[in-house]
Amino acid sequence: MSSVASDHDAETTARHARPHPHPHEHEHRDHEHIEDAPAARVGATGAKGALLPALVVLVIGAVFVSVYLAAFHAPRPHRLPVGLVGAASRQYPGFELQSYPDLASARSAVQHREVYAAYQASGPAGSPVLLYSSANGPSVTSLLEGTFLHGTTAGATVQDVLPASSGDTRGLSVFYSAFGLVLAGFLFGTMTYQVAPRLEFRWRMAGLAFFSAVGGVVVAAIAGSVFGALPGPFPAVAGLTAMMAAAVGGATMALVRLLGPAGVSVSSVLLLILGNATSGGILPPEFLPAWLHPLSSVLPVGVGVRAVQGVAYFHDDGLVRGIVVLAVWVAVCVAVLWHRDVRAARVRTA
Repeated sequence: MSSVASDHDAETTARHARPHPHPHEHEHRDHEHIEDAPAARVGATGAKGALLPALVVLVIGAVFVSVYLAAFHAPRPHRLPVGLVGAASRQYPGFELQSYPDLASARSAVQHREVYAAYQASGPAGSPVLLYSSANGPSVTSLLEGTFLHGTTAGATVQDVLPASSGDTRGLSVFYSAFGLVLAGFLFGTMTYQVAPRLEFRWRMAGLAFFSAVGGVVVAAIAGSVFGALPGPFPAVAGLTAMMAAAVGGATMALVRLLGPAGVSVSSVLLLILGNATSGGILPPEFLPAWLHPLSSVLPVGVGVRAVQGVAYFHDDGLVRGIVVLAVWVAVCVAVLWHRDVRAARVRTA
């Protein structure tokens, strides 16, 4: 009996000798656990879980088919600018004729892409003259020749005043380079929240900067140095493609941060489908329907493609506008992410 009591007294003494936890220690540990482990998402179940992804993807596919067919199933020019020297011999629907005093000034306009061609019905030798740039693509060249030299090819002077690079005979290298970069930016913007949903803002911005810089250098090296498809200065091409990558990646991140999973679908439609269809990489924006044409001058892909084409061929046509618009996209997206990730956290803490 005395032995049991002695053991009980020893246990009681040892228990009292243990240090008592701080009153808020368990609360602090629970708080740390909540911060470090994101809550599990249950997601949709049953018929909704089975059908919702299929319906979303089918809608995106239908938008893709509709936009690309609307833009390219039967392309025709809408006020495509063409220089005219002398009087017009007939009407040219779909073209916007701009008068020039001589062929020299018209040639300069073609080289700076103020117009896509220059035409003189009666040149110095009395025959028609057509000046164009194959850097605009063979589809544009064929259209111009078929329109302005129809039935008058004999004796006509046709001159390519700004030829496309030997590595870009179809004039599509800029489009494919931009498409690959936009796809990479979209994937980066979605994956950064899948891989690191609680990453600090400064590290997320560091990731965006690293992706953009490396992406710009890689694309410029592959398209310019390896294939010889973009003859522009390497720093300019790399810098513009890096800004495109930052704009697309940042826009995807901002949409995912604002809309959650729905942001992935919205960014795919806005940046991948509408952005690439209106980029002007396949045909000039003047070939787009009226409801698509304005997007080419505001979405990152359109202004980026025009700027890259400008530094590669057309004496920096579209360069300033491209830099300004892309910089605005990046700044707005960074501001949205900062507001959601940093300012909102400070308000909650306060």
